[in-house]
Amino acid sequence: MSESDATARRRQRTIFWVVTLSTIALVFDGYDLVIYGTILPTLLADPGQLGAITPGQGGAIGSYALVGVLVGALAAGSLGDWIGRRRIMLINLAWFSVGMGVTALTRDVTAFGIGRFVTGIGVGALVATVGALVAEFAPAGQRNRLNAIVYSGVPAGGVLAALLAIVLTDAVGWRGLFWVGALPIVLVLPLAVLKLPESPKWLASRGRFEQAKTLAERTGTTLPSASMEPPGGTRTGFPALATKALGWPTVLLGLMSFAGLLLTYGLNTWLPKIMNDNSYGKSYSLTFLLVLNLGAILGGMAASLWADRAGAKRVVATTFVMAACTLAMLPLSLPLGALLLAVAVAGVGTIGTQVLIYGLVSNYYPTRARAAGVAWCAGFGRLGGIVGPVIGGVLIGAGLGGTTAFYVFAAVAAIAAVVTLTVPRAHQTEEELPVVASTADGPHPEQASAGR
Repeated sequence: MSESDATARRRQRTIFWVVTLSTIALVFDGYDLVIYGTILPTLLADPGQLGAITPGQGGAIGSYALVGVLVGALAAGSLGDWIGRRRIMLINLAWFSVGMGVTALTRDVTAFGIGRFVTGIGVGALVATVGALVAEFAPAGQRNRLNAIVYSGVPAGGVLAALLAIVLTDAVGWRGLFWVGALPIVLVLPLAVLKLPESPKWLASRGRFEQAKTLAERTGTTLPSASMEPPGGTRTGFPALATKALGWPTVLLGLMSFAGLLLTYGLNTWLPKIMNDNSYGKSYSLTFLLVLNLGAILGGMAASLWADRAGAKRVVATTFVMAACTLAMLPLSLPLGALLLAVAVAGVGTIGTQVLIYGLVSNYYPTRARAAGVAWCAGFGRLGGIVGPVIGGVLIGAGLGGTTAFYVFAAVAAIAAVVTLTVPRAHQTEEELPVVASTADGPHPEQASAGR
């Protein structure tokens, strides 16, 4: 076996473990974010579980996890560019698992709410970190594809939560479902300790060049030239985002994520209710949600392949337009088959688009600001995740009906498409560019894909 073949095999093995462990982590994140909704009817109906809970309190408790996600994402952004991606991943796999286990042991509403908030911190930190980690190991022509695989773990975890709730609730109760969410500390964390490497690019960005070189050789990773200074100069983390080169793009990318998560949480919360009000029976509720999320997973993967060729920005703008069109169609009297197709496409344009946004953001920033950039978009976007369900609730509570909610969501998607098109092209330097040969027609297309 030649040295180049051995290096390629080491690189493939490293990418496999990075992508696999990151995906599994986000599957459990998606599980956590959805499992509360599956047990809420039990908590509302049976005061013997945690005490009497009103619907208003139930909704507030649901938001505690989202606030925790915001805190966790911003904390990971502050620390991830300073202490490394691997440490953040390992710490928060344990944090998240302990949070789920502690929540399973709670006996009153206050303790349960605190448990949800603490668990959310771990969720947010993982969501904000895996994008930076994957971007720094993925080959240039596969970055959007691998990010899509990893972030599709979130809707996949949601599907898993819904299915396990149906199958296991009678056998293990709601506490047992939370213990399932605590499994990463025994099933995933030990494997991550053994198999998850630190990013050589991050080590190099911190001036630890000998360690970076040694780790790059062991993992088969190529270290690009560091002779050019990346955007943000010598600033690291959030301070780099405030520089002239990155300030305006950071605002626009945050707005894109805000819109994507507003649509994601708004639809996941209100789609069953709205469709039920439009004369579809309750039996269709799970079907519509499954179609929405499966459409996001499959369509998001297909869109990520396109993004690796045409550029993520162009594809995100297109999928936002797809969301605007299909959301405007959902109130129409469509045949059931056409309606399900429209819901699937809406899943691509909302949840699937958010997956693509994470990929775009992960590849937009230089190494020294990457964790902060992803954390900013995950954290600020989470505010959209809080606003989305509120918009639906206000419109429906005001008697305006689900039709108006769909039109409002469609307008948000259309505005987000325009915002996406205004994002400046990513400034790439020798530090960030992969080492690839130029072609007769100019630079290899992989070098220009991240910010188009």
